[in-house]
Amino acid sequence: MRDKVIDEIRRAFASTPRPGDAFLVGSREGCEPEESVAPFRGREWQSLDAALLDANYTSLGFFSEGGFRYFLPAYLIADVQQALRTADPVFHLTHGFAGFESSVEAGGRKWQRRHGGDSLLNPRRYGAMSWRDYSRYRLSVFSREEASGIVAYLRWCAGRDEHDRLDIEHALTDFWLDRAQRAPTAAELEAHVKNEQAYVEACMRDRESSRS
Repeated sequence: MRDKVIDEIRRAFASTPRPGDAFLVGSREGCEPEESVAPFRGREWQSLDAALLDANYTSLGFFSEGGFRYFLPAYLIADVQQALRTADPVFHLTHGFAGFESSVEAGGRKWQRRHGGDSLLNPRRYGAMSWRDYSRYRLSVFSREEASGIVAYLRWCAGRDEHDRLDIEHALTDFWLDRAQRAPTAAELEAHVKNEQAYVEACMRDRESSRS
């Protein structure tokens, strides 16, 4: 079963394009994002070992969407091989979908705190965006094939660890199963890129013709 899941992940991400090194980091706030992503510059995901992935577990939160998409399979495979001790790819693929409340005492009163799901992320910065909205935005980077590989991984994790099962079930139901069926395919993404490039070139030719 483990080898089958690893094979599915490898096939799903076999043609995933690598962003340029300048586009791997998703945040410019402070020095930590750059430091966390730096070990991945000039590297291919297939060449990364679990020790490097574990030592840079925060990278999963600091990658750009393209960087996250490209390097994620290295983390997934290492996790299936039970080679990770710190990095937690399940969290980054499921966080924000399940909502829950907690009761906290502070200032002499009891506060009901909402988390995940439809609770607001940070209205001062993100307006009406909820945690679920943010998770769907960040994870929508994956193609249909890649999403299918992630579904195989999450299902394997659900059978491995009772602790993550509820979050995985919410994420699968709310997002991943649909994504694996209806997201654009790798071929559709490639066709779109080529069509856009042809359009830009046509516009440039028209511009040059108008000047002559």
